[in-house]
Amino acid sequence: MQRYSLFSLARHALTRHRHWQPAWRTPTLRDRYEVVIIGAGGHGLAAAHYLAREHGITDVAVLERGWLGGGNIARNTVTIRSNYLRDESIPFYVKSVSLFEGLTRELNINLMYSKRTMIDVVQTSPKLREIRRRMLNGALHGSTYEPISVEELRRRIPPLTGGGPDSRLPIMAGMVHTDAAVCRHDAVAWGYARSADSMGVEIHQNTPVLSLLRGADGRVAGVQTPRGTVRANKVAVVVSGHTTTLTETIGLRLPLKTINLAAYVSEPVKPLVDVIVNCPDIGVYLSQSDRGELIIGGSTDPGQSFRRDVKQSVFEDSVAAMLELFPSFRRLKMMRQWGGTLDIAHDATPIVSATPVGGLYVSAGWWGGFKAVPAGGWTLAHLIANDAPHPLIEPFSLDRFRHLDYVMESGTTTAR
Repeated sequence: MQRYSLFSLARHALTRHRHWQPAWRTPTLRDRYEVVIIGAGGHGLAAAHYLAREHGITDVAVLERGWLGGGNIARNTVTIRSNYLRDESIPFYVKSVSLFEGLTRELNINLMYSKRTMIDVVQTSPKLREIRRRMLNGALHGSTYEPISVEELRRRIPPLTGGGPDSRLPIMAGMVHTDAAVCRHDAVAWGYARSADSMGVEIHQNTPVLSLLRGADGRVAGVQTPRGTVRANKVAVVVSGHTTTLTETIGLRLPLKTINLAAYVSEPVKPLVDVIVNCPDIGVYLSQSDRGELIIGGSTDPGQSFRRDVKQSVFEDSVAAMLELFPSFRRLKMMRQWGGTLDIAHDATPIVSATPVGGLYVSAGWWGGFKAVPAGGWTLAHLIANDAPHPLIEPFSLDRFRHLDYVMESGTTTAR
């Protein structure tokens, strides 16, 4: 793998940057691999990277229907955190945060990782009670979560001038998650792709999977694409929002529903907010990018949907909620907006699991899956390589639905 450094940047400047090697190859698609991973997003590429690096499995093809990094890995608000509630969830996300912290060096690419902290703005007693539970439970697993006064909250977030005593929902308290961070989302995909490719993994863009294939023994046998049939001993479905579209081609139904989650970006302005702000009671969260844009997220569409744009009523609700606490932002202009399709399990906890179909694995149900990319890929690679779950994802198995052993996770943001 070509190493990026200040020295290499200076050396290539002498030739006007004409001789950089391609970040990854464009190989010919073969008709058989040991492992096929469907989806070249964050989780799929991370799984390919860890399969090669941790388990020595390099006969892997990653199939992507569009371009690399063009799906949900580029349609999120880049927040990294571990302030969840359940004993099953917190250790997983603590691991993911720790992997993110060393990812720039491991992948040799500038992820623009920035440890910002997240501040929750609490406006109702039920939310304050739930967040206190998260604080106490997180302390048992190494996740930092600390209360602050309203005065300290306003000091740390100067534009927060709304939510006073006479408002509809006065601010009651704040909670600070110091481990929270942001980083460049597409660079995560590019970094994992470069690394996996350098170890022999093949990445095939513009190669949609039309259906899964089963052999005479009932096991998965491969996939069907417009470029032909690709056989494989093991197949992993990592296609957020479209998991059931593929699994149902072989009669496998999963407890998932697909919904749209939208986000918005404002025009760039001078630095206003140096933390991630989450307002769970009114359903909006925001941060400011390095370029000065405000990145704003809200609630999901009210119903099941495969759309990837923005529903006007959801957009208006998010903006109205934001302006309750940040009235000065009403002068900002929105530059762009987007939506991403999420497949959500009944208990709002992800599924990383083998399936009843031998050799078939799924990684799905990620509500805000960007923060889970390193740990999600790391544990999925372990599952594929060993055909046994890593302890961190044992609770995320499909078996929990069979035995009604749900992991009811309220640590998701602005969940309906």
